[in-house]
Amino acid sequence: MAKIYVNGDVQEVNLPLNVSELIKQQDVQQPEMVSVQVNEEFAEREDWEHVQLKEGDKVDFLYFMGGGSELRIKS
Repeated sequence: MAKIYVNGDVQEVNLPLNVSELIKQQDVQQPEMVSVQVNEEFAEREDWEHVQLKEGDKVDFLYFMGGGSELRIKS
């Protein structure tokens, strides 16, 4: 078993393990909407199956939410 950090929490995982497999294991909601950082660097979605995780890696699942203020026009 290897220890990695997922969103700041220690997780014990079996290696080898890639980002795609970790997403499935962690039951990440809306994986099509998530961005992934490994050791503070963004992993491109098309590379997830090739990004192999190692002992001590820090993985963050990030969701970018739209929003902002409403523009009001006085008439």
